[in-house]
Amino acid sequence: MAAHAGENMRVNGDRLWSALMDMARIGPGVAGGNNRQTLTDADADGRALFQKWCEDAGLTMGVDKMGTMFMTRAGTDPDALPVYVGSHLDTQPTGGKYDGVLGVLAALELVRTLNDLNIKTRHPIVVTNWANEEGARFAPAMLASGVFAGMHTLDYAYGRTDPEGKAYGDELKRIGWLGDEEVGARKMHAYYEYHIEQGPILEAEKKEIGVVTHCQGLWWLEFTLTGKEAHTGSTPMAMRINAGLAMASILEMVQKVTMDAQPNAVGGVGQVFFKPNSRNVLPGTVTFTVDIRTVDQQKLDGMRAAIEKQAAEICEELGVGCSVEPVGHFDPVTFDPELVANVRDAAVELGYSHMDIVSGAGHDACWAAKVAPATMVMCPCVNGLSHNEAEDISKEWATAGADVLLRAVLKTAEIVE
Repeated sequence: MAAHAGENMRVNGDRLWSALMDMARIGPGVAGGNNRQTLTDADADGRALFQKWCEDAGLTMGVDKMGTMFMTRAGTDPDALPVYVGSHLDTQPTGGKYDGVLGVLAALELVRTLNDLNIKTRHPIVVTNWANEEGARFAPAMLASGVFAGMHTLDYAYGRTDPEGKAYGDELKRIGWLGDEEVGARKMHAYYEYHIEQGPILEAEKKEIGVVTHCQGLWWLEFTLTGKEAHTGSTPMAMRINAGLAMASILEMVQKVTMDAQPNAVGGVGQVFFKPNSRNVLPGTVTFTVDIRTVDQQKLDGMRAAIEKQAAEICEELGVGCSVEPVGHFDPVTFDPELVANVRDAAVELGYSHMDIVSGAGHDACWAAKVAPATMVMCPCVNGLSHNEAEDISKEWATAGADVLLRAVLKTAEIVE
């Protein structure tokens, strides 16, 4: 039995950190982070670098019709389904160097370590870069993994447009990363994803490893409010049809609904578009997206119902038109108990401090869990900051999580001597 072959195995933390810093040079931000949004030229450059690294490590590339990259290290059993390990390389417009990228490059480092030690596994290992996880340019988030899991159609995904009206399908072709694999045709034995926490809990609790047991469900509700464009200086207050005022009232209401749903619920608005967006013109149209999340399904659906009902009432009172479209959704996820135990056991065996944690953010693992056993590993990030160019982790944190990932994946992929 070869289970002990990797007992003291650890990744090369210096090599992982170097890869993170090299990838961060592609699509630099303005304040030390990254702007490598999906299907941009910078995204294409990042993909090309990742492809080179993977092929140098002996991996074979497949790309599906959503642009997701699958880099395979062969197993010894031709009938064994692969263990998938990955995350995403795309970033927010003002993103950090680690969100998503750590998970992809730690998966690559895992393979590099196995190569260094000449360790074979029964199951193939597939390092994965999911397309458009962030949803910053094309909503919803986790778009490619959502199509993979059968939650969206390919036509729906291709038709998603960015704020400039450019379509996902067109941009995928433009950057040269339209693959030929049918989306979702691949079968998974299991899926692991390593990610920064994107919250403050692990650091506050002084834990090196987050053992992720669940992922919050969410609704993204895109509101379009229709008022009447009018001069801000010469239109009497009583004669205004003020979509901006309605928006402000709805934001305040979302805060109240979320606070009434405590504990373990969050809600807010991160994106607003005024049209015509001129300082002395009342907006004719205001579009914004409400983001609500909780691990409790009943609570999640109740928050959505309350927000939509009260928003309609607010707008009716002001004479403002109101429409709402759900542009992102997934139910709360419970990760596979056996894989969760593998992560926890790996942390214990390696002597890393750890705790169980619920992911507050959505991840590709949430959709992967629909088609295969899945789980996540998390490391802390400084002050819980993410989706910000100042996002930061230490090399030691990055390495600890990658060590745990390596050991957990090997429990599933099965070492062969």
